[in-house]
Amino acid sequence: MGSKRKKRVLITGGAGFIGSHLCDRFLGHGDEVICLDNFITGNLSNIKPFAKNKNFRLIRHDISKPILIPGRLDAVLHFASPASPPDYLKHPIQTLKVGSLGTHNALGIAKAKKARFLMASTSEVYGDPLVSPQHEGYWGNVNPVGPRGVYDEAKRFSEAIALAYYREHAVDVKIIRIFNTYGERMRPEDGRVIPNFISQALAGKPLTIYGDGRQTRSYCYVDDLVNGIEKMLASNLHFPVNLGNPNEMSVLHLAKLIIELTGSKSKIVHEALPVDDPKRRCPDITLAKTKLHWKPAMELRKGLLRTIAYFKSVS
Repeated sequence: MGSKRKKRVLITGGAGFIGSHLCDRFLGHGDEVICLDNFITGNLSNIKPFAKNKNFRLIRHDISKPILIPGRLDAVLHFASPASPPDYLKHPIQTLKVGSLGTHNALGIAKAKKARFLMASTSEVYGDPLVSPQHEGYWGNVNPVGPRGVYDEAKRFSEAIALAYYREHAVDVKIIRIFNTYGERMRPEDGRVIPNFISQALAGKPLTIYGDGRQTRSYCYVDDLVNGIEKMLASNLHFPVNLGNPNEMSVLHLAKLIIELTGSKSKIVHEALPVDDPKRRCPDITLAKTKLHWKPAMELRKGLLRTIAYFKSVS
């Protein structure tokens, strides 16, 4: 991957939030991008700016079903999956399929093309963790039969089959565990905490906090994440690496910050905590810092202001 020749990259879920930023990044390098998406949660507007780029090609397809990609590929980046609780609770079987059959198919393409394979796993593999911050050696505290299990177990299976392809077929596998990421191109109705709060604040509606708001999350700006993905793709690592921001913050603090940054008069209301909602979510990024020389750089207030401006532009 260190070669200066134009790379040819397949990105599954390429019309999604993170996937479209990856399309943008590779096209910016002058690489050829094949974006594959079935638009269950992807958004055509995310990739509209690339439509006239001669290096960009869109394939409407569900990666859970087999597909042949003609020509060489240098990398397969597997980012197809519903990723927010409302989405995977609405599409439980599709979520399980894309994490199992979809990952199997994407690995098959990488194996056939002798391409590097990078898959998006998630902090959700740690479940409601009993260890904080979460490090890659922690096996997690996951309810496999709870409502969130469709996503958690799909990703845990994805990791297992990816490493099986590495061990059995020597596929050059990379696995990243993504912690809460935010930025432009998130859908206002995404259902995750930052788009929820920003949408509610801009509309002057009460900000909905589930539980008492003392549960924590850590928020990584999307450009920082993409930088980490590029470093991981170029690395010789195969086992999972956390990518996220280790600055832990309560949900209540985030709500107050977004009210301040939007200048909203919104109040805060509390509702019941969902089943198996994690109480703490904070990555240990020691591995990413030492092996990839990566850490997030975007300050939260600045990243939120950019995201708020985007939400205003699409509202």
